[in-house]
Amino acid sequence: MVILRTLVEASLLKEKTRNIWCCFDHRRRQHQCTQTESNIRRETTRGNFSNMASCCCKISSIIPIFVFFLLVSSSICPVYSSEISNLHPNNQTFRPQKELQKLKIITARINKINKPASPDGDIIDCVLLHHQPAFDHPRLKGQKPMDPPERPRGHNPKGIAAENFQVWSMSGESCPEGTIPIRRTTEQDMLRASSVTRFGRKQSRFVRRDTTSNGHEHAVGYVSGEEYYGAKASINVWAPRVSNQYEFSLSQLWVISGSFGDDLNTIEAGWQVSPELYGDYYPRFFTYWTSDAYQATGCYNLLCSGFVQTNNRIAIGAAISPTSSYNGGQFDISLLVWKDPKHGNWWLEFGSGILVGYWPSFLFTHLRDNASMVQFGGEIVNSRADGFHTQTEMGSGHFAGEGFGKASYFRNLQVVDWDNNLIPLPNLQVLADFPNCYDIQGGINRVWGNYFYYGGPGRNVRCP
Repeated sequence: MVILRTLVEASLLKEKTRNIWCCFDHRRRQHQCTQTESNIRRETTRGNFSNMASCCCKISSIIPIFVFFLLVSSSICPVYSSEISNLHPNNQTFRPQKELQKLKIITARINKINKPASPDGDIIDCVLLHHQPAFDHPRLKGQKPMDPPERPRGHNPKGIAAENFQVWSMSGESCPEGTIPIRRTTEQDMLRASSVTRFGRKQSRFVRRDTTSNGHEHAVGYVSGEEYYGAKASINVWAPRVSNQYEFSLSQLWVISGSFGDDLNTIEAGWQVSPELYGDYYPRFFTYWTSDAYQATGCYNLLCSGFVQTNNRIAIGAAISPTSSYNGGQFDISLLVWKDPKHGNWWLEFGSGILVGYWPSFLFTHLRDNASMVQFGGEIVNSRADGFHTQTEMGSGHFAGEGFGKASYFRNLQVVDWDNNLIPLPNLQVLADFPNCYDIQGGINRVWGNYFYYGGPGRNVRCP
């Protein structure tokens, strides 16, 4: 390869040299022709043309010999011009083994960043922290994620490791440090939405509804009347049946402030089955926020500028596994949302002390200060597609009275007070919009603290 390059460069040099000499020869010929023309005029008057021919022939015979000598010399002793050597450095030798190793490193890096589709069909992208959607917000451009805050006192995280609760990460997959996993949004995801402009958003509505609830039905436990700075719960995970694409079933906690009008602020986290949003019927870990009662602000997960994720092992919107089974194994996830006393941001923790990220305080109006209500429980959409109540299930799909292993539950319900202490719920109340379709029963004991069972099958003989 080196020899071949040398010959090519020598040829280039020859061509360049020849061009230079051709130009030089052309100038000499021009000069000589000027002299010849004057001689012609003189010699013509004399009628003598022999001297002119002799002069031109002598010049034309000398120049080719001189050029040939230069070409032979350059081939024997090639000289590299600085221009050519700069274009082709001598040390750029092709080394197959080195290039193959480099290709392997690149491939491994790409495979680590661009995850293959997980068993649930998701493609997880590893995105640089500062390239996540939150940093498109004008208030966050050019900033770095906040440092972890002080945990609430009385918080002793224990339970499953967060790395093992999602399908995509069960084979040991994770994203490199400095990146976060984001579930890839596809064209099909957006085409399934009832409105492209509202893709990734809930319908504009109130949180608590009565029998004129426009299709959203709840079975919830809640506290109100005080100032709250966070909430914690362990939520039983199931895979409830959802009757059609435009319905969902979820179980979550809400941190709420403002009136139940246009100024409603909420922070939400839990699990949901939503075929419209995700294209399947897996229960998925999700977050949500709004500062104007679900009208123009807020979204699910990372589908808009809002929530700032800091964890490289949890993909918000990814499927949860395992799930609970009737009369079988029970599985729950622990979630904690609390307000950082120093900076005022609302942080989310999953499972065994794993910080997921935070909602910046400037996203909100009322929640910049504190929450006025905390709510836990289930919600479904009843579209009445066939003229009857939906058969979409809430929780396990069984009523609260069936108890452990059959009905879904929330346990260890707590709130965070003004002094950043986790405390038991002082006055838990329960409410079901349609108790013949989905109901709720609360209780308290030494192991579970405040808890409740909730859920139901939807349409049945008492819920036509």
